[in-house]
Amino acid sequence: MTHSANRFFHIHLISDATGETLNRVAHAAAANYPDHQPIEHAHAMVRNARQLEAILEEIEREPGMVLYTLADAKLKSRLEEACRTLGLPCVSILDPAIEAMAGYLNAEQIPRIGGQHALNETYFSRIKALDFTMMHDDGQHPESLDQADIVLLGISRSSKTPTSIYLANRGLRTANVPFVPGHPLPDELFRLQKPLVVGLTANAAMVADIRRKRLDFLNDTGNDAYVDRREIAREITELKNLCARHRWPVIDISRRSIEETAALIINLLENKDKTAHG
Repeated sequence: MTHSANRFFHIHLISDATGETLNRVAHAAAANYPDHQPIEHAHAMVRNARQLEAILEEIEREPGMVLYTLADAKLKSRLEEACRTLGLPCVSILDPAIEAMAGYLNAEQIPRIGGQHALNETYFSRIKALDFTMMHDDGQHPESLDQADIVLLGISRSSKTPTSIYLANRGLRTANVPFVPGHPLPDELFRLQKPLVVGLTANAAMVADIRRKRLDFLNDTGNDAYVDRREIAREITELKNLCARHRWPVIDISRRSIEETAALIINLLENKDKTAHG
């Protein structure tokens, strides 16, 4: 099937669990075709034939490629058969990885629906990390900063909070501290030994634009210094100089997504741990 005449195309994501894995794979794949826009049909928690038949009717009405994660062999067989009849691509995104792992481990697969979402020790560790991160947002509770895995130090509107939450979802206890020129930072920050401290900066023009929109939303018109590019540039320089004095790495988030920034931070943390144990 070609979609060159119409740059929109349908994609059906069928999962017997939350569909989170499928969603990420679909977005990663579609990003390689920026001239084409997917119309996503998300079908989560599909666990019986009745549910699947309703989905197949929708696929027939709005045909498109199908990505799926289904553990039930009968449901998989029925879906693949229907897609062959309709002439549609149908891809089980986990099967190649599962089969490769089976060969490498020389072990029999035991299918588990939503196994990656099990309420195990890892899951509860993530919940604890989220609790810690929410308690330590925007400089709160500095007395327990030493319990963090990561401390983000950043200027206003440098994505400190969303980056912290993303890292917490990876099980990392993350605190964030605002850097405001003229306002003292907590003494605890300078006594930290275990946590990785990372400075977050961004392009002054970008920060000014974000801050201006924020003030417009709040109907605040009396804070010119907050949105002045030269003042913001001074903030950034001060933060960089502080981080240089304390040998804290700095990440410019201007052209990076939250996920990319977090990946860099995780790499820094892993390297720090290797050095500590090396």
